Formats: sequence, structure tokens, C-alpha cells
Amino acid sequence: MSEPIVLGIESTCDETAAAVVQGGVLLSNVVASSMDEHARYGGVIPEIASRAHAQQFTPVVTRALADANMDLADVDAIAVSAGPGLAGCLAVGVSGAKALAWGANKPLYGVNHVIGHIAVTQLQFGPFPTDTLALIVSGGHTSLLHVRDVARHVDVVGTTLDDAAGECFDKVARLLGFPYPGGPHIDRHAQLGDPHALRVPQGLTQGKAGKAHPYDFSFSGVKTAVARWVEQRQAQGLPIPVDDVCASLADSVATVLSRKAMQACETFGSNTLIVGGGFSANSQLRAKLQEYGAIQGVDVRIPELQLCTDNGAMVAMLGSNLVNAGVAPSSADFAIDSAMPMNQIVMP
Repeated sequence: MSEPIVLGIESTCDETAAAVVQGGVLLSNVVASSMDEHARYGGVIPEIASRAHAQQFTPVVTRALADANMDLADVDAIAVSAGPGLAGCLAVGVSGAKALAWGANKPLYGVNHVIGHIAVTQLQFGPFPTDTLALIVSGGHTSLLHVRDVARHVDVVGTTLDDAAGECFDKVARLLGFPYPGGPHIDRHAQLGDPHALRVPQGLTQGKAGKAHPYDFSFSGVKTAVARWVEQRQAQGLPIPVDDVCASLADSVATVLSRKAMQACETFGSNTLIVGGGFSANSQLRAKLQEYGAIQGVDVRIPELQLCTDNGAMVAMLGSNLVNAGVAPSSADFAIDSAMPMNQIVMP
């Protein structure tokens, strides 16, 4: 029996995306971003993003099928992001996917797009070993997950107690006058600076708080410390060494993420760490994780850049796992869940 062909649809934030996957092979991957429309506001405006999804849904899905040399009739199942994400954006994607599934009489899976960030690495690295750990880092999520079975059983090991890593970067970027999104600008400047120029705190790594939250994250204090340092320099009329500020911030965040991830791997006996989410494109984090992984003997699997940000391939790949595992499709009237918990893989 040939591997199932799955159409994946993603619309959780500002990317309208669709992809076709057969087994572990990516046949097409189309992404339309509305990021430029949000730049003037310094962040994603849900109403603008939802309108862009409505406009792009049909062209993106049509292109994904055409690139795969297929019609909707050739597809065995459809998977769509049902959460977490912006409610209006999710509603557009799920409504469209339901219409396609109903019209073509195809099974539909409403999936957790964060778990999709884990599944997508299979396209590049193949199947998961048992007891895999996953580090999810993005603008809205920073979580450590224990993946027993990506289609059936994922446990939350740790999460952020305040700001996510990407959110911290965006807030500091705004302070430094970088345009939205700020993460890539901090990344570029960090490569030119001294990572030890500033003393940037490493949240939840010391004392009682560190012991109480060994796998949780806190980046609010990091953001505040950098902001206070910059404000003091400005008040004294001193220049701001932007490269050094970015390098020190990036090194602190990358170190905390890497240390906690490796600590979790040791505790759970895992020799494999999957890394996913838009922030995993950060060059300092990628380098630090590989460095720590080499020391500890952990296989660090970070996908290529085009698969880090939200895309249809991750949704399709998770859908493929669900079909192969014999998981029942979602009900025809399943709801979106903008705060979908990390241990829920698919909507019933």
C-alpha cells in the first residue's frame, strides 16, 4: 500500500500556507505572508491577517495542488491548523478546509500547529527515535515537550512563565528602533558584537527558582534588564553599542534554552532533540544547541530555515502521522482553539 497523500493548511498568524506530503516526501510547499502589511504597526494586526487569509486561501491551496501535479481528488486526507493561534486567522483556515473536505468527501484533521513544528523535521531527518525531546521556540511559544508518539502522546516538560523567546527579542528590537519583525535584525547585529559586553540575566537558572522550575523559562527579566541598561546609557548621553547589546541578549537566551534542553534530555534519557518554531532560525541558538549537543552526545535536529517558520508542510506531515497511526479524523463540527494545549495533538 502506498503512503497517504495529505494536504496541509496553515493560517494561525500571518502566513497563509498549504503543502502536499506523501509519506515522508514533500511534494509542494506554498506560503503567502502578510508580514509587510503589519510592519507599520510594529506587530501582527489580527483583522488584517484574517483578511489576508481570506484573500490568499484559494490561490495558495490551488498552487500547492498544482505544484504537486495533483487535484483534490488525489488527496487521501486534509489537515488544518486548529490552534493555537489568532482566533480570526484560525477560523478562515478551518472554514476553508472544512469546505474542501466536505466538497471532496475527504477525512479532515484539525491539528495542533505547534506539534506540527515537531513533525516537520521528519521530512529532513526521518522518523523519530523513542523518547525524543522537542524544544519549540517562536514569538508566542517556548516549550519543552517529551514526544513519546507524535501522533498520540506528547507531554509538556516545561514552558515559559511570561514572555516567549521570540517575544523578548521583538520587544528589545523595538527599543533599539528596529522595524518589525525585530528578530532577524537582532540576529544580524549579534553576529558583529561581543556576547559578554553586558551582564544579561538568565531567568530561572539560579537558586530556589531554578530548582523549582528546571525546565521552565522566563524572559521578561531579560527584556527588562536590557531595557534598563539602554535607558541608563541614553540618560547619560552615551552611545548605545547596538551590536554588543544584541550579541549579549542573543547569547543569554541561547544559553538558557540550550542548557535547559540538554538537562531535560539527560533526565528523560533522550539522545535526540527536535527544535522547531520561527525562533529556531536564530543563528546564535542554532550554533549553541549544536555545541551543547556535541558535548552531551545529543543529536540536535534543527530543520532548514524554510521549515522553521509557520508552513503547510508541518501541518501535512503531522496529518500524515495521524493517518498512518490510524487516528480517527476530527468531527465535522470541530471548533478552533486559540489556546490549544500543547499535549493535545488533534481535535476530536
